[in-house]
Amino acid sequence: MTRNDKLQIYDLLKKASDSIYGFSSPSFPKETPNLIDDMEAAPSKDSSFSNEIMNDIRSGSGEKSNSERLMRIAKKISECRRCRLCEGRTNTVSGMGVENPLVLVVGEGPGEQEDLQGLPFVGPAGILLDKMLAAISLSRTTNCYIANIVKCRPPRNRTPLPEEADACISFLHAQIAVLKPKAILAAGSTAVKNLLRTTNGVIKLHGQILDYKGIPLMTTYHPSALLHNPANKRTAWEDLKIFRAMLRQIDSDYAALSESQIQK
Repeated sequence: MTRNDKLQIYDLLKKASDSIYGFSSPSFPKETPNLIDDMEAAPSKDSSFSNEIMNDIRSGSGEKSNSERLMRIAKKISECRRCRLCEGRTNTVSGMGVENPLVLVVGEGPGEQEDLQGLPFVGPAGILLDKMLAAISLSRTTNCYIANIVKCRPPRNRTPLPEEADACISFLHAQIAVLKPKAILAAGSTAVKNLLRTTNGVIKLHGQILDYKGIPLMTTYHPSALLHNPANKRTAWEDLKIFRAMLRQIDSDYAALSESQIQK
């Protein structure tokens, strides 16, 4: 699928979103910067490592698989001491899922169980996230990868501070460049604010098809927020249905899978 094809789909979905919500969502850029070039140009706490990853991807070296690249990023994360979150961690939480995902799910940061196990979304919020994904034919074991804005647990699960997110974001950028997801689901305001560099959060942006450097992105409520306020589960389900419709447009294998699930 060419970039123009994607932009046409984006415009179609944008019009549908505008019609449903009664207000206009942001337009998609006509020229999307190259993800790798954009990352190399962006400020980084460790530009040498970022450049190493980007050069490896650009060269298309057959010596390194996605698995090896992701392991290299995970090792760098485990050694990271860029911010004070490292002082209280039990484990870093790099991410988990398939190496060529249809969808990248991005959350806020590890909680207690995630910190203990070194895996993302394995506590109560993770159980709910898995149910949410399963409802639209997605799974961390078959077609998703799950990561967070920060890779160490903030004290008492508080929201990461801006300087903490900034210190960690280049790891996520590297993961996105390796994974090349066809779509991103940003779970919660911290995720969408840091990915899109916006001050708007979930309340204003949920359910809209947005754009992250040429990758369609949608945000909805974080599972932890839904556990605290179950009244928003209906809204989150409507968001997921919009996301499912978009995925059907951009991936024929997913369209067949989700259609068979509905028929069951």
